Amino acid sequence: MTTHPAETVYATPRKEPRDDGWWMPGRDSFAACALSASARTVADARRFTLSTLRGWQICAALADDATLIVSELVSNALRYGVRDAHGTAGGRVAGPVVTPAWLALTRRDDGVMCAVSDGGESTPVIGTPDPLAESGRGLRIVEQLSDAWGWTLPDRSGKTVWATLSPRN
Repeated sequence: MTTHPAETVYATPRKEPRDDGWWMPGRDSFAACALSASARTVADARRFTLSTLRGWQICAALADDATLIVSELVSNALRYGVRDAHGTAGGRVAGPVVTPAWLALTRRDDGVMCAVSDGGESTPVIGTPDPLAESGRGLRIVEQLSDAWGWTLPDRSGKTVWATLSPRN
């Protein structure tokens, strides 16, 4: 397991407008979108990822793997990292979200880095799910499909969980 050496994305000053929820400064480099706590968020993140990677002309197999990884990272962010108005983290957010989650995609040569930032202070843990359990395998999927993955050290603003992918030969 690798811990990314960068600070969280919340520590980076941003000068670009954020009124429409996402920003893409260049066709071939970076795209990000804000994530809500709605039931559609994971599906929206998958669509955003696939659309962005197709626009960057990333190979279809890599785009599919990245989309699955984003789905798992966003699901975990919503389940464990999003805080409601009372500052609690959990799967069902009843109130307005105080600390939003973000999805960022960065093109690196012919590969991609996917990163999801949330307000959670706990680090990801690969569990051993019951064979009949319906959940608990997400980080194992991320580990199998990515070249490397990890997270930033949590601070008062949360953490970022990331994964890098390159085309498979």
